[in-house]
Amino acid sequence: MQDQKLERGLKNRHVQLIAIGGAIGTGLFLGAGKSIHLAGPSILFAYLITGIICFLIMRSLGELLLSNLNYHSFVDFVKDYLGNMAAFVTGWTYWFCWISIAMADLTAVGLYTQYWFPEIPQWMPGLIALVILLIMNLATVKLFGEMEFWFALVKVIAILALIFVGIFMIIKGFSTNAGASSFTNLWSHGGMFPNGFNGFLLSFQMVVFAFVGIELVGLTAGETEDPKRVIPKAINQIPIRILIFYVGALIVIMSIYPWNAINPLESPFVQVFAAIGIAAAAGIVNFVVLTSAASACNSAIFSTSRMVYSLAKEKNAPVPLTKLTANKVPANALFFSTVVILIAVVLNYVMPEGVFTLITSVSTVCFIFIWGITVICHLKYRKTRPDLAKANSFKMPLYPFANYLILAFLAFILVVLALADDTRVALFITPVWFILLVAIYKLRKTKTNEIEVAEH
Repeated sequence: MQDQKLERGLKNRHVQLIAIGGAIGTGLFLGAGKSIHLAGPSILFAYLITGIICFLIMRSLGELLLSNLNYHSFVDFVKDYLGNMAAFVTGWTYWFCWISIAMADLTAVGLYTQYWFPEIPQWMPGLIALVILLIMNLATVKLFGEMEFWFALVKVIAILALIFVGIFMIIKGFSTNAGASSFTNLWSHGGMFPNGFNGFLLSFQMVVFAFVGIELVGLTAGETEDPKRVIPKAINQIPIRILIFYVGALIVIMSIYPWNAINPLESPFVQVFAAIGIAAAAGIVNFVVLTSAASACNSAIFSTSRMVYSLAKEKNAPVPLTKLTANKVPANALFFSTVVILIAVVLNYVMPEGVFTLITSVSTVCFIFIWGITVICHLKYRKTRPDLAKANSFKMPLYPFANYLILAFLAFILVVLALADDTRVALFITPVWFILLVAIYKLRKTKTNEIEVAEH
């Protein structure tokens, strides 16, 4: 069983679109209104700064993965550089991150479907989507790549359409109910920092959440046909994508509508498409966010199953979870993660909404931990394995300055989370999760040692 290996069935186009899909969260389509309202045009700087940091994180992840092609996920290199306990905690934390994203997105699928079919109970579309995604993930990894390819393509087309339509409106000086479309709208309504530095700082929490999942391209390493060529290409194109999809889209939105005329409760995409007379604007954007939510759930099913598979290979999860199907898909790991996601959706309707907000906030803190651990592993790898670093053609730029810059930025985000009432609680609850994992690991280790002693 240990000799079984995941299939390298993901082609270049799959990985490229998975990288785009990971970099464009639902937050851009729905959450942009709220973040613009908070920071005004200075939100552009928040996206640029966070984008640069995320690119550096991805470069450190890419260098680590390509330093040893036997690494299938970051649990493998965490074990090598920080030990088995760190690998156990990191693996299960990443699993939890994506489980909570799946919970949020399955709920979203139900809500978005109700836009067209209000009579359908909210739980039903989520359940149907989960079953379809599970069946398709069970088939082959190629089918997962194919689904992500088309899901991401819908998002890309929607954003490019917004940018092209928007530029046309700006050039023509198109008038909306908030006045003429013009690039001057970016600075003529209270300047670039209309809500002061405070609004700018608070916007980082939302911006960081929009980038959550960007590291997914690293998890595809073990199932990519040509990782040495495909992964560097996907990672190196991240800055261009951030400039086009985030900064480009937001410049267009705030040039058509001054930041203070954008409704924080409504998607700015709907406002722009509706302004040019597209009657079905809300419906079109609803379809885009529906596919975006399905895409995130699809990624969650893929990533949680691969993470559990990696943990089981290292005996940090039950060994049966390493079992692969004839198509080289970790079926038991897929079923395990899907059942947990299903329980979470059921709980979501039984429990009040506040618990749900808390889980996603805890997830954001956990993602910050994952990114931090990756960068610390990179530091350790460079210090302890200069031979591997020398042979690696895909080096992280500005080492070690970039590593310390990333860690300082992540610490700054934790401070920002402490400033807002709805996210502050997560900072008190997250340590409980880590204490629990360490306790479970220690108990398992003691039990394993006792069994080994008894056998001898």
